[in-house]
Amino acid sequence: MLKTFAFLIILFAASGLYAQKKFVISGNVKDEATGEQLIGASIRILEIPNSGTSTNNYGFYSINAPEGNYTLLFTYIGYQSFARKISLRKSQTVNVSLSTKTNLQEVVVSANKPNNDQVTSPQMGLEKLNMAQINQVPVLLGERDILKTITLLPGVKSSGEGNTGFYVRGGASDQNLILLDEATVYNASHLFGFFSTFNSDAIKDVSLYKGGMPAEYGGRLSSVLDVKMNEGNNQNFTVQGGIGLISSRLKIEGPLVKDKGSFMISARRTYVDVFLKASKDTTLQGSILYFYDLNAKANYHFNDKNAIYISGYFGKDVLGLKNTFGTNWGNSTGTLRFNHLFTNRLFSNTSLVYSNYNFAVESFSTTNSFKVTSQITDFNLKEDLQYSLNNNHTLKFGLNVLHHAISPGDVTASESSGINSKSVEKRYGFENAAYISDEWKAGDKLTVLYGLRLSGMFLQGPGTFKTYDAAGDALTSQTYGSGDVVKSYYNLEPRFSASYLLNEETSLKASYNRNTQNIHLLSNSTSSSPTDLYVLSSNNIKPEIADQVSTGWFKNFKENQYEFSAEVYYKWLQNQIDYKNGAQLRINQDVESQLTFGSGRAYGLELFLKKKYGRFNGWVGYTLSRTERKFDAINNGNYFPAKQDRTHDLSIVGIYNLNKRWTFSATFIYGTGNAITYPTGKYNINGLTTYSYSERNGYRLPPTNRLDVGATLEGKEHKKYHSSWTFGIYNVYGYHNPYIITFRDSKTVPNTTEALETSIFSTAIPSITWNFKF
Repeated sequence: MLKTFAFLIILFAASGLYAQKKFVISGNVKDEATGEQLIGASIRILEIPNSGTSTNNYGFYSINAPEGNYTLLFTYIGYQSFARKISLRKSQTVNVSLSTKTNLQEVVVSANKPNNDQVTSPQMGLEKLNMAQINQVPVLLGERDILKTITLLPGVKSSGEGNTGFYVRGGASDQNLILLDEATVYNASHLFGFFSTFNSDAIKDVSLYKGGMPAEYGGRLSSVLDVKMNEGNNQNFTVQGGIGLISSRLKIEGPLVKDKGSFMISARRTYVDVFLKASKDTTLQGSILYFYDLNAKANYHFNDKNAIYISGYFGKDVLGLKNTFGTNWGNSTGTLRFNHLFTNRLFSNTSLVYSNYNFAVESFSTTNSFKVTSQITDFNLKEDLQYSLNNNHTLKFGLNVLHHAISPGDVTASESSGINSKSVEKRYGFENAAYISDEWKAGDKLTVLYGLRLSGMFLQGPGTFKTYDAAGDALTSQTYGSGDVVKSYYNLEPRFSASYLLNEETSLKASYNRNTQNIHLLSNSTSSSPTDLYVLSSNNIKPEIADQVSTGWFKNFKENQYEFSAEVYYKWLQNQIDYKNGAQLRINQDVESQLTFGSGRAYGLELFLKKKYGRFNGWVGYTLSRTERKFDAINNGNYFPAKQDRTHDLSIVGIYNLNKRWTFSATFIYGTGNAITYPTGKYNINGLTTYSYSERNGYRLPPTNRLDVGATLEGKEHKKYHSSWTFGIYNVYGYHNPYIITFRDSKTVPNTTEALETSIFSTAIPSITWNFKF
């Protein structure tokens, strides 16, 4: 396979020799104040129409032109544009640093006009989140949160009140690939979903792909959330942080070698456990409830052609009730990257990536003490290359080898416990992939992004592997040794998207993409849980497959200050997984016997209006959609709503800059209630009421709606430090949004059943945070 890619490089390079003699301009675009690489900065040659390009995920660009004198224009949203005159007589390197020292009007005029990617780019379903806006969106308890912010976008739905889980275009929560510096984050939530693992202080760039997924991404059906950490300031040492009601954070960054290397360390911790110790309740005094995050990154640029990066994330939740039970879970990731410029056309990124997710649940009961543990560990080797053939073709190709090791669960019990110790066999497997794609500017109006991804899954021993019939009875059983291939799957995943310009401010787009998924989440809870179980594709579990088509109309107006888009999509889902009624998923060696397999479909309309600049900005997003599943063993084989099905979903975000010191913001959401299964009958067994259920997800929770407001007060300017105050109110009018509904025998009316609705936040929740930087 490597020989094939080498041949393609030689072929593409040779084809350039027969074209008109051109020279290459390449380099990096950085932030002048910090040295951070700017992702997606635009570069244009003013004298050549339609000659634009942009920096890749590592700040590198390459563009070519015939011999002559030219003006290069560099622009990036929120930065002052920069023009550089060059005399092109040979290929040359042009590195540029952009400054944020500009007023608002300059940003609108110079940075906005050329930056029209929403219309011109062939990429569909891509949302780029601005960190400055994320930091102003009001959220629960003042904790700035990436995951909560993306649920305010059309096509993205929250999994519940206060929850960081999310669904994209009808996909389940495990069908989202969440990456932090290229490392997979399996559980991106703290405190059972009320906060995300992403500390905004440590984040530089956030990209969400809802459809038209580029060929370099794979392994999940619905979306990719690609999060990249700050690299650190290579000019000056800085310290910043914040102190809030339940947590504090601190970030330190600075140069290792000025202009060549830098580091960044960011930490966050809650201190609810401190308040518990002060409680008069003796039970609470011995309880534990906290989480922490630690992000770290360092880099060094040997020269213009070679750079190395190392980054890591470490986070953990600890929760325990005195002398009763305790649970903890956490993620650890590590990424080692090496960037190399083979030529001024060929850029390489080589990555070695580590990811680990684990949890433990422990009972301290004297009669039933036990501990349950589980973990998943990944090692990933990636090679990604970008070759700029000419201004009309940008090629990307690469390889990926990912090793999974899953420990489904071990129970360790004391001798006096009524529970027996038990261990479920570990599972091992490789996911390999190769891809190639090309962004082709086919003319002044048409741009096409097309590619192909080949994915392979190899389930390996050691262990005993069974096959099951539809009733869950074992048909065969075979034992394999270490490294033996138990089952393998191969899938081709074509990717295509295109944009056609109707005029400078309007375009039509269309896309088709196929994705496969070989690691699956098993859960019969209504929301994501730290103890949810992951399994690999196997003899019984086939890779999940999704085919999605989408088309849309995109319009910018008022000199690109406003963006509007209308997208429709349809998604076919194969080999979907659900649990049988009464399934036992935890600590079960035969867990695959508890599963049923079927299909699904999702379709919808997404409307998005966004104001990007000015004192007042924000967006309105609306989604009209359906999400359905079909299993022979559920609801008599008929289509039924998936739990994430939500017909209407509306979000409104507004941010108003009153003056240099005060900024006000507000968000409003409304959504149809999630599909849910209610009991339709009951019977009595030995004095205990047992409920019977009919159709799966045949009912709805009540609709949800909520208003949140926030304000930021900037401190007076000082030469050595800066501070600000952030205020917020979550759920302003105290609406009782339903979190869960349970059923019980009525205590006042005999022989009747009553529904009990539980709301987590039934009153307004205020917050205040002091932020500082020096």
